[in-house]
Amino acid sequence: MSALPVIAAVDGSDDSLRALDWALGAARGRGAPLRVAHVRQYAQWAQVGEVAVLPDPADDPVLAQARDRLTGRTDPADVEYVGLEGAPGPLLSALGADAGLLVLGSRGRGGFASLLLGSSSLTVARDAECPVVVVPRPGREVPDAPPVAPGPRVVVGLNTDSPDDALLDFAFTEAALRGARLHVLAAYPWPVQIWAGAAGELIPTGVDQDAVENETRALTDGFLAPHRARHPEVTVEAVVAPGDAAGQLVAASPGAELTVVGRHRRRLLAPARMMGSVTHAVLLHAAGPVAVVPPAPPEE
Repeated sequence: MSALPVIAAVDGSDDSLRALDWALGAARGRGAPLRVAHVRQYAQWAQVGEVAVLPDPADDPVLAQARDRLTGRTDPADVEYVGLEGAPGPLLSALGADAGLLVLGSRGRGGFASLLLGSSSLTVARDAECPVVVVPRPGREVPDAPPVAPGPRVVVGLNTDSPDDALLDFAFTEAALRGARLHVLAAYPWPVQIWAGAAGELIPTGVDQDAVENETRALTDGFLAPHRARHPEVTVEAVVAPGDAAGQLVAASPGAELTVVGRHRRRLLAPARMMGSVTHAVLLHAAGPVAVVPPAPPEE
């Protein structure tokens, strides 16, 4: 195997075991090794963010549980077990530097049971250098989800104001690996209004909706064209619609193999990594696994 490993983060919770199962399937699809990682939180002698490898992963009961779960399902030579001590968010994010994919559950053992997304999941999705897949708990419901055609499907959100090739490349590659059609959602804000007047009222701009939709569709087709050429085997369904991008992606998520969203690029006045409100909302509410893809490096 020459592909970068798929990392599954485990902590003994049911959420992490579901993530382990998902990661195993992803590793098989890529022909990549599987790396199973467990971070024991906050050893007394470790600083937050400090990497401290345990003497022997065989002594870790959480990794032993993961090993038992994988017994008979994969070649042991294709699986590596890694034990660390410290803060899970920073340590798992650092592991993504030499990984092709990092997979974890939406909630771990710690924190409040009512939270929809754990702090470690949020940190890793925001900070890791590789794409991160967050596998939610089963049973999330999406009211008024529209009907979709049967068959495997990958959903991706396209921001035509700030397109990212890394996001589209990942989505097309995932669809190709899974033999799935690619459902591309490009939302545009409507109605378009501006603040005006001494009272600060919102007033319509007089912009023609058909013109906005046609322009958004033309931009969508242009951004998709090179990826379609590289992946002629992928059937693409591009949907251009007015309204809230996060709501449309969540509504399209039931039954999807994967919903793919991106992170914001770092900016001169905002150098920290940022998730973005759409990505955050999709992670909280999507009814299936969500992939968060870091942006492509800026051009020189």
